[in-house]
Amino acid sequence: MLLMESAQRTKVIRRLKIAEGHVSGVARMVEEDQYCIDVIRQISAVQAALSKVSQEILEEHLATCVTNAVRGDDSHERERVLREIADVFRHK
Repeated sequence: MLLMESAQRTKVIRRLKIAEGHVSGVARMVEEDQYCIDVIRQISAVQAALSKVSQEILEEHLATCVTNAVRGDDSHERERVLREIADVFRHK
C-alpha cells in the first residue's frame, strides 16, 4: 500500500508518464533504425528517470510504513518490513 500524500503521488505519476513517453520514443527510434549510441543515451535517460521515481517511493516508504512498523508493537510486522527492504536491495 502506498501511503503517499496527494502532491507526492501526483509528482510520481507525472514522472512515470514522462518516462513512459521516453520509452515509446526509444521504441520508435529502434523502429526507425536510429544510431545505436543515440538509442543507448535515451535508454540511459529512461533508467535514470525510473531510478529517481524508485528513490522517491522508497523515501516515502521509509518515512511511513517502515517507521510505523519499527515504532509499533508487532515484532512480526517489524521483521517483515525490514526483510522487504533488504530483499529489494539484494535484487538490484
